[in-house]
Amino acid sequence: MDRNFMTRRGLVFLGLGLLASGCSSTFGSTGYPSMSTYRVASQYRRRQVAYEGNEPPGTIVVNTSERYLYLVEGGGQAIRYGVAVGEEGLTFRGEATVGRKAEWPSWRPTDDMIRRKPRLAQYAGGVEGGPHNPLGAAALYLYQGNQDTMYRLHGTNEPWSIGHAVSNGCVRLTNEDIIDLYSRAPVGTRVKVI
Repeated sequence: MDRNFMTRRGLVFLGLGLLASGCSSTFGSTGYPSMSTYRVASQYRRRQVAYEGNEPPGTIVVNTSERYLYLVEGGGQAIRYGVAVGEEGLTFRGEATVGRKAEWPSWRPTDDMIRRKPRLAQYAGGVEGGPHNPLGAAALYLYQGNQDTMYRLHGTNEPWSIGHAVSNGCVRLTNEDIIDLYSRAPVGTRVKVI
């Protein structure tokens, strides 16, 4: 009888330990909590690829029709990330630079976004940074000169959107991918959206 009691008690402590560990965030080497176990389709997973463009190393190129973002490395190579892009007519096109970067950025929908999608009015006061924020784990803010374009390269709490044209114009990456890009792209990085 004592053996059964000890076994039950051991199971209770084991169960409590597992329950407690399930409630805590899992931090990787980047210091960001793991956000999702959702698996992006294989063609949109981050990988090193051959790159034939003539942009200098360090340039970010977003190909909206392919749904890929390339970080040019030189030597005919780039890191390719799958992205979600803006709905038809809402995508930024042209050149910009990364004018600012933020980890766990806050977010507020623009007045135009609220006009297009009135349900966003509930967020007009802004949303604090964190796991439920639409900008995800990090954001790179696109500027032209000293002017914020209001477009971002950012993470997402909707990883299933990668590979689709669903955003209000910004470029979404998985949180894991924006963390990687954030670490590689300093303020001043040239961005070309085609």
